[in-house]
Amino acid sequence: MTLEFLSRLAGLVIFGIIGARFGAQESIYSSLNLTQEASANVMGLTGMLFGLLLTPRFTVQPVQALRKNINEMPADQLLMSLIGLAVGLVLALLAAYPLSLLPVPLNWVVPAAITVVGAYLGLNIFVRRGREIQEELGKRMLRSAARPAGTGARKLLVDTSSLIDGRIVDVAETGFVGGTLIIPRFVLTELHQVADSPDPLRRNRGRRGLNLLNKLQRSELVLVRIVDDDFEDIAEVDDKLVALAQQMSASLITNDYNLGEVADAQGVPVLNINKLSNAVRSIYIPGETFAIRVIQEGREENQGVGYLDDGTMVLIENGKAYLDRNIQVEVTKLINRDTGRIIFASPAS
Repeated sequence: MTLEFLSRLAGLVIFGIIGARFGAQESIYSSLNLTQEASANVMGLTGMLFGLLLTPRFTVQPVQALRKNINEMPADQLLMSLIGLAVGLVLALLAAYPLSLLPVPLNWVVPAAITVVGAYLGLNIFVRRGREIQEELGKRMLRSAARPAGTGARKLLVDTSSLIDGRIVDVAETGFVGGTLIIPRFVLTELHQVADSPDPLRRNRGRRGLNLLNKLQRSELVLVRIVDDDFEDIAEVDDKLVALAQQMSASLITNDYNLGEVADAQGVPVLNINKLSNAVRSIYIPGETFAIRVIQEGREENQGVGYLDDGTMVLIENGKAYLDRNIQVEVTKLINRDTGRIIFASPAS
C-alpha cells in the first residue's frame, strides 16, 4: 500500500464528508432544486472525486519533491535553510503578537500572513546568501578568537615609523601578533602631516603609511584600536608614546632606535621590527659560500656591495672588479646591529 494510495483514500473520505455537509445546507440544495439528501449525495460524490484525483497533488507530491531536494541539498545549504526558516519564524512571531490585538478578522489574518512571509523571507535569504553569511560568520568568529580576552590582554602601541615601514602588516597577517594594536590619534595626526609634506619622498612615505594602516584595519587576523588619549603638557610625539605606554601598561612597537632606547630606559617593553627581521634572516657562518650579484662600489678601496633577498647588505672585499656580475663569495665576518645585519665576504677562490 503506497503513500499515494493512502493519500487518495484519505482525500476521498475527507472531501466526501466536507462535500456532503456542504450539500446538506438549505441554501445549497434549495438553489440546486434538489432534496437535501440528493444534494448531499451529489456534493459528497463531487468531493470524493476531487479528493481521489487531486489530493496527491498538494500532499504527497510536494512532500516527495521536498524530500528529494533535501536529499540532494548539500549539508551546509540545508543547515542554512533550517537556520533561515527558524530566524524568519521567530521574527515573524515577534511581529505577529501585537498584530493579534487587531479587530476580527484582522487579528488572525494579518499575523498568519506575517508568519508565512517571514518564514519565506528567512528561508529565501539564507539559501540565496548562505555562503556569504557563512563567510561573514567565519570572519567574525576568527576575529573573536584573535581578540585578546580579559583585562590582562597584551596591548601593543604602534608608532609612526612602524606604520611607514609597513612590515608590521606582514607580521600581523602571519598571525604572530598576539594582542591588540593600539594607534593613538596623535600618531595618526603625525602620519597625516608626513603625507601632506611638500617633500615628495616624505609625502609618499606618509601616504604609504596611511594605506598600510587601512590594510591593517581590514585584516581579520589582528585587532586594531584607535585611541584618543593624549598628553597636552607633552609636546613631542615620542615622549607622548612613552607616557601612554606606561599609562596603558603596553609594549611599544617601533623602528626608531632612539625612541626604543628611551622607552627601554623608562621600563617600557620595546618590540623592534628590525630586530625581528634580523632574527628571521638567513644565517651564514664564516667560511660558508653563496652566490650574490655585485651592484655597486663600496666605501673602501676595491670594495663591492650586494644585497641578499631579505635586504641584508654584503660588503665584498676586492668585489669592485665584479661590478654588475653574479659571483660566489665566502663569508669572512658578520656584524649584527639594531639597524640590520652586515655580512663581510670575499670572492670565493
